[in-house]
Amino acid sequence: MTTVPPPTVSLSADEARRIALRAQGFLGAPDRRGGVRGVLRHLGAVQLDTISVLARSHELIPYARLGAVGRPAVEAAYWSDRHAFEYWSHAACILPIEEWPHFAFRRRARRARGHRWHVLQDKERSTRTVLERLRAEGPLTSTGLGGAKNGGEWFEWSETKIAVEWLLDTGEVVCAERRGWKRVYDLPERAVPDALLHDDLDDRECLRRLVALAGRSLGVGTRADIADYHRLGGAQFDAVVEESGLVPVEVAGWSKPAWADPAALGSAPRGRHRTTLLSPFDSLVWDRPRTERIFGFTHRLEAYVPKPKRIHGYFAMPLLAGGRLRGRMDPAREGTTLVARQLSLTHPAAARPMAEALREAASWVGCDTVRVERAGTAAEAAAVTAELAAL
Repeated sequence: MTTVPPPTVSLSADEARRIALRAQGFLGAPDRRGGVRGVLRHLGAVQLDTISVLARSHELIPYARLGAVGRPAVEAAYWSDRHAFEYWSHAACILPIEEWPHFAFRRRARRARGHRWHVLQDKERSTRTVLERLRAEGPLTSTGLGGAKNGGEWFEWSETKIAVEWLLDTGEVVCAERRGWKRVYDLPERAVPDALLHDDLDDRECLRRLVALAGRSLGVGTRADIADYHRLGGAQFDAVVEESGLVPVEVAGWSKPAWADPAALGSAPRGRHRTTLLSPFDSLVWDRPRTERIFGFTHRLEAYVPKPKRIHGYFAMPLLAGGRLRGRMDPAREGTTLVARQLSLTHPAAARPMAEALREAASWVGCDTVRVERAGTAAEAAAVTAELAAL
């Protein structure tokens, strides 16, 4: 682990919380001129996930910050005009196209490994065939390339699907669009602007830039927080943090050393707080230890927990209100009704913000009524229902 110089700045826990909220786009007036693309550039990564209840997670991210952005507009903002690409960051993420050079280190590492967890039967032939098809026919989905399934092992992936995903890992193929949730594969020279289409940054420079960008997107964080943003290792963080421009800080109540983006320390965070429901995959809360440290709020995605063992529900969404996490709600849709299958509040005063967040979310997805099915207590259910009726 790197030797941390004595911090010259001390932050209270509340200051760190507000810095984090501003860095993530939840404090102050939203940048409506920048829109969805502005949110993506600001965050540096928007995680993708297959789960869709209220909406897919990558749609919920700009909604939480900008309000009721049209869902077709969200998709168009991500997947048009070569503004973004999909790659492995915190997980499978949409990334600003400007970050293409920064992931050269990861593409090289995948190439050096020689395979993913799938092993091609005939790598040379299979990859050559995929590249020839894309060159001749333009962007294609795995279906267009011949099909993704083969009925065998490895999640039933076909040789073609394994080949194109390997090429995606190594940067010989790019995903710059999803169509009907399917990746659309293309050649880098068509999908990435010429000025960015290079892998000449060495590993150290890639890491330095990603650590600096993660620090900016978080505002303030520990070694683990910042490294985890783009799934870097601790040793990778240690190797470049002194060159990243991040400033060592001390945060009251944090047991580990921390670093902050110097721009985040330049002015006190002020402005309006968003009241909204958050995707569990939102970068404000995707790191559970950080979420608990900053907000005193323990949250776990329970989609992959057996139903009898779930506490808060399949896709429980934290409620952000007044800069605090004030509860959570597990959504469902029945026709034009948004159903809160289960909700809970951290304080009785959170009933009004929960009702506001539910009403706004319902309107966004085309629902005209909201029903509370179950709550932590009968009093919580009654309070939120009463507030909904009053809106």
